[in-house]
Amino acid sequence: MSETATLIDLDAGIRPQGMGEPEKPSLIGLGRERLQATLADAGVPEKQARMRASQIWHWLYVRGVTDFSQMTNMSKALREDLANRFALTRPDIVEEQVSVDGTRKWLLRFPARGAGRPVDIETVYIPEEGRGTLCVSSQVGCTLTCTFCHTGTQRMVRNLTSEEILAQILLARERLGDFPDAHTPQGAIVPKDGRLISNIVMMGMGEPLYNFDNVKEALLIASDGDGLSLSKRRITLSTSGHVPNIYRTGDEIGVMLAISMHAVRDDLRNELVPINRKWPIAELLDACRAYPGLSNAKRITFEYVMLKGINDSLAEARELVRLLKGIPAKINLIPFNPWPGSGHECSDWEQIETFADVVNRAGYASPIRTPRGRDIFAACGQLKSASQRMKKRDRDSADASAA
Repeated sequence: MSETATLIDLDAGIRPQGMGEPEKPSLIGLGRERLQATLADAGVPEKQARMRASQIWHWLYVRGVTDFSQMTNMSKALREDLANRFALTRPDIVEEQVSVDGTRKWLLRFPARGAGRPVDIETVYIPEEGRGTLCVSSQVGCTLTCTFCHTGTQRMVRNLTSEEILAQILLARERLGDFPDAHTPQGAIVPKDGRLISNIVMMGMGEPLYNFDNVKEALLIASDGDGLSLSKRRITLSTSGHVPNIYRTGDEIGVMLAISMHAVRDDLRNELVPINRKWPIAELLDACRAYPGLSNAKRITFEYVMLKGINDSLAEARELVRLLKGIPAKINLIPFNPWPGSGHECSDWEQIETFADVVNRAGYASPIRTPRGRDIFAACGQLKSASQRMKKRDRDSADASAA
């Protein structure tokens, strides 16, 4: 970590509470029907369960409360009973870092589940003019071993639950002051300065479509108009190419789609993105063409990391344009973000701009993504939950490479 980045002192009274308490099932992450059924199973009269579920939903996702005692439109006895049965706690923040460019990264710890151990994941907030994007993780580790991605060097531990996926959003909104005061009048449900988190991207640790059911439930809750109320056009799910679940994503979730493309030939993509061996480029693009609702207003984003001497020739730029013909698309060119031990170099800036010119002339928007949070290992491809244990000389080496 560079000397100009900020490491927040978590012993100064800002660590969320709760991970040391006895484990109780959480009500966070349950869809409306499951929440209602859970309350009925806990003894809430059947005629009241739907109303109580709606009330709790409001408190969790509109107000962001973490204590049943704050749910003031329910009786004290019911609140106490619910508190004895269920949890609403956030994960622990193990480490919080703030980049010189304002990017904020949290290392979050979730409690053990079953016979497992506590697990750590990373979540990143990227502030930009007119918007704020939260990059959310879906797995602890990853199975895909993409050669340019730091997360791929961490062994796969387990899928995150819908609760744990949503908890990243809730915690980030809480830390950024993006929830209203729970004691303000019921009508005041948006902070006075507007919401800081306007966009969600499932681009953190893991492959979201290998954890489809939990990701689906979390994103449907996030986009519920009576809760977190994020437009599906402001939620983007990024996949390396799980073709069957791309079809399901379009039919069952309906959020924006991003494809980690990175190569235009199967032989190279097999190496860079190993999932391509199972679902090669032709099958992947067929799934993209069939994605529901595609138009100039709802385009698929194709992500293309720029690797020096590997995939950055002008011939590859022209082939990328040919492959995507007929697909409403935007092509994000991503300068490679180095990490300790990575075997790749970032393409020269002049080469990236020339590559972008080829794509632009073909009629595709091809913004070059500005690297954000490199100094705290929060940039695209740099997330790894063991990063807080990285030796200082490795951090300094990566900082020097990023400079």
